[in-house]
Amino acid sequence: MSLKVTRKAFLLPILFFATVTAFAQESKLDDFAAQAAQVTEIDVNGLKVIVKRRVNSPTIAGGLFVRGGARNINEKNAGIESLMLSTAIDAGKTLPRQTVRREIASMGSAFGASVTNDFSVVSFGSTRQNFDRAWEIYSEVLLNPAFAEEDIKRNREGILTGLREAGTVPESALETLQERVIYAGHPYANDVNGTIATIGSLTASDLRAYHKSVMETSRLLLVFVGDLDADQLKTKIAATFGKLPRGTYKETPYPTLNFSKGTLDIAQRTLPTNYVKGIFAAPAPGDPDYYAMRVAMSILQTLVYQEVRGRLQLSYAPDADMSNFSANTASISVSTNDPNRAIVAMRDQIKLLQSNKLNEEVIDEIAAFFLTRHYLGQETSGAQVGELARYELVGGGWRNSFEFLKGVRAVTARDIQTVANKYMKNLRFFYLGNTTDINRAVYVP
Repeated sequence: MSLKVTRKAFLLPILFFATVTAFAQESKLDDFAAQAAQVTEIDVNGLKVIVKRRVNSPTIAGGLFVRGGARNINEKNAGIESLMLSTAIDAGKTLPRQTVRREIASMGSAFGASVTNDFSVVSFGSTRQNFDRAWEIYSEVLLNPAFAEEDIKRNREGILTGLREAGTVPESALETLQERVIYAGHPYANDVNGTIATIGSLTASDLRAYHKSVMETSRLLLVFVGDLDADQLKTKIAATFGKLPRGTYKETPYPTLNFSKGTLDIAQRTLPTNYVKGIFAAPAPGDPDYYAMRVAMSILQTLVYQEVRGRLQLSYAPDADMSNFSANTASISVSTNDPNRAIVAMRDQIKLLQSNKLNEEVIDEIAAFFLTRHYLGQETSGAQVGELARYELVGGGWRNSFEFLKGVRAVTARDIQTVANKYMKNLRFFYLGNTTDINRAVYVP
């Protein structure tokens, strides 16, 4: 049996992007090898460096990535990596904060710090003509951070404000609930953003000790994209980060998450609407099922939108999405005043994918549009840095980032049906709102 997805939902965006899509498909398929050939991999005292050259690019983007993510912390120091990196880039021992800010701003450069479950990064951006000085500042603040009390206090207050505000936003409260349950007993249970208690207790001594513990070449990855000579960059790195101790860090696989059965967790909250999210397992980047699941989730997103918003008018923004973690998940979500009916409708769309074979033409359209959006998102050097690093750290190696187009275009109707049955089951639901009329059988049959 063939499942016919409504073509109207795809027609306008596909027509709009038709020229771009054709160009993306032809050029990316043809120059995938050429793109990979622009990448140089360097080892500097155990520090892996990935450099992709973009000839004549006026900007250079990069990032120092710290391996480990949630595995680096525990329940007592959760958030320390976030606070440490955010404070480190403020000032160096020989570079006061005012000097760093003034020079970085005058050069049109920027540094930033962010954390994820799998890794952290201090991002770097500058113009080509200012790269040398921007690199000097970047390496100095990361290798010899000041950790001044005023900088720690300011960054701590910023993080605490974000944590306090997160509890007042329904979507964030729902996410906190789901993470507490889904990640129970897993390394991801260590919140990389920290808690009010842990962030509030961290001291300058804690940050200095933690900085010393992670600044080992075996724990780090450097990625750069821009008009850079790899040999010249290697010399700069050898004189800075290459002097760090190697350490003995080894990557180990994350344990799988528990989706052995469906569950329902409820939080009563007086709200104008109800928020519901159903989580299920998903393959990680680098897994053979990853490409098919990405396409399947794009199709599910469209089906859910057509049914829940378009036909039933139960929600303004129903969604289906997929993360990109080592221990990965996907989800369906909705905010609605009729949650039971909305979830039944969303489950029905999953059943359609599981029990019916999609029209191959629809898969081609979805894949084309999906790939267009993906490659448009990879136009900047910064985005390419993130993609190379993500595949290197959680996707089986940076070379896999150039296989994405080929992998998605190879997805078949049978592949979609296979991953729908393999992963879209045993949903673990999380409900925030009015629980009076909830029908548990809808969520946990």
